Amino acid sequence: MGVCGYLFLPWKCLVVVSLRLLFLVPTGVPVRSGDATFPKAMDNVTVRQGESATLRCTIDNRVTRVAWLNRSTILYAGNDKWSIDPRWCLDPRVVLLSNTQTQYSIEIQNVDVYDEGPYTCSVQTDNHPKTSRVHLIVQVSPKIVEISSDISINEGNNVSLTCIATGRPEPTVTWRHISPKAVGFVSEDEYLEIQGITREQSGDYECSASNDVAAPVVRRVKVTVNYPPYISEAKGTGVPVGQTGTLQCEASAVPSAEFQWYKDDKRLVEGKKGVKVENRPFLSKLIFLNVSEHDYGNYTCVASNKLGHTNASITLFEVKTTALTPGKGPGAISEVSNGTSRRAGCAWLLPLLVLVLHLLLKF
Repeated sequence: MGVCGYLFLPWKCLVVVSLRLLFLVPTGVPVRSGDATFPKAMDNVTVRQGESATLRCTIDNRVTRVAWLNRSTILYAGNDKWSIDPRWCLDPRVVLLSNTQTQYSIEIQNVDVYDEGPYTCSVQTDNHPKTSRVHLIVQVSPKIVEISSDISINEGNNVSLTCIATGRPEPTVTWRHISPKAVGFVSEDEYLEIQGITREQSGDYECSASNDVAAPVVRRVKVTVNYPPYISEAKGTGVPVGQTGTLQCEASAVPSAEFQWYKDDKRLVEGKKGVKVENRPFLSKLIFLNVSEHDYGNYTCVASNKLGHTNASITLFEVKTTALTPGKGPGAISEVSNGTSRRAGCAWLLPLLVLVLHLLLKF
């Protein structure tokens, strides 16, 4: 049966005050580990938030009264839950596990951080009150409570990222850069400062909070570094008249570049007869479906975004028509001639034929 503060009658108040005086006056001298004197509480108890904590007190048959206290609040007196603090009196999480001649134990279920602190086992024996104290330590899994949002920034500017985490013990916070070119730790602090960021430093930045209570908590921030275009590859080509030819221009940029093609300062527009433009985020192709003489020459590829532009000159040039050489394998080519090459190739056979005919006539 429990007795709570909000149900107290005046005479019960006197009983509670008497009990508190009985159990609390001598609490300043806890029993040391290994002392044969009763009571003997267990060592410090460490539990994770949400788990149950068992507080045990070893006693003997000399003990006549027992109680568990939290700071100045009586949790249990004998088999009864006593408290003038409604939070503990009404708290169903605190239960009595055992009250025997050798052990007096209580359990605090679903432990939270406000349960942390000292607990006292107090007994009455031979008219002399004695106490023993145990400290409850509550561990809390790490939790990231604040982290920077994804950011887009121009190359050369400074970047500041924040990752705030809570937990018990206080978690260790680390930052790691994750990109196709590099994966590695860049900071062991809640704050990550990058001075004059470069395009190579773009990518995901991973914040990890760890305190060995549970698995590390991980969150990511995406950092996009904007920079003007630069043309990494420009391919010209040689094509015979009447064939298909392709000029190719590849550019890296963030945001992606827009492409334009020019010939002699005149912009080539998509849809022009015989010319097709294919654009992708980092690549543009100028395709001639049926090359004519006037298509040959120098072309300019221009790549631009909001941060700037760049260009490259690319040449479409003529290649003479070729044909397969008779008697050779696929792919063997030789320029078409007026037949002198064939006659020259056969001239060395004439002396041999004359010799063969001479021998046949002789025999």
